[in-house]
Amino acid sequence: MNQPNLCEPVVFRVSPLIRITLLSLYVALTLPLPFLAEITAASIPAFAIAAGLPVGFVALYGALSERVEISETEIQLTYPRWVPKFFRRGWSLPWDDIQALKPRTTGQGGLVYYFLSSSGEAYLLPMRVAGFARLVRLVQQKTGLDTRDVVPLAQPWMYGILLVLTGILLIVDIGAIAMALSLAR
Repeated sequence: MNQPNLCEPVVFRVSPLIRITLLSLYVALTLPLPFLAEITAASIPAFAIAAGLPVGFVALYGALSERVEISETEIQLTYPRWVPKFFRRGWSLPWDDIQALKPRTTGQGGLVYYFLSSSGEAYLLPMRVAGFARLVRLVQQKTGLDTRDVVPLAQPWMYGILLVLTGILLIVDIGAIAMALSLAR
C-alpha cells in the first residue's frame, strides 16, 4: 500500500451528503414557520421569524464547515475564520500525545470514539467526514493504535433515506405555504 506523503496536510471535510441532507432538513423544518405564524397570529411576528431563519442557516452551515487536518506532527479540527470561536472551537493534538482511542456509547445507543491525550483530555474523533476510512487508516499509521473496529456512527444510506424524507417534507411544505397564502388573502 502506498504511504501518503504528509508534507502537505491531508484535509477531510464533512461529507457533502451529510451537509446537503442537514441543510435541506433545516430548510424543510423552518421554511413554513413565517407563513404559519402569520395565519395563526402567533405572538412572535412572522417578519421576526423570517429574519432569524437565515441566521440559523448560516450557523448550521458554519457547524458543518469543520475540517480535519492531518500532518506529520498532529491531527487538528478547524473551522473557517468566519466562524466565531465562541460558536465552534477547534482543537489540535500532537500524534505523540495520543495515548488511546476509547469508544463511548451515545444516548441513542450509537458508538463514538475519543482520542485520549497524555493529560487525560478527550477529543472527539470526527466521524462525519468524507473519506472516513482513510482518516482512520492515517490515525492508525501515525499512532500505532488498533482502529479495526472503528466505524462511522451513521452509514451513508441513513443520510440518503433522510434526504429522501426531507424531499417529501419539502413537498408538503410547499402545500402548507400555498394553503397559508390562500388563507391570508
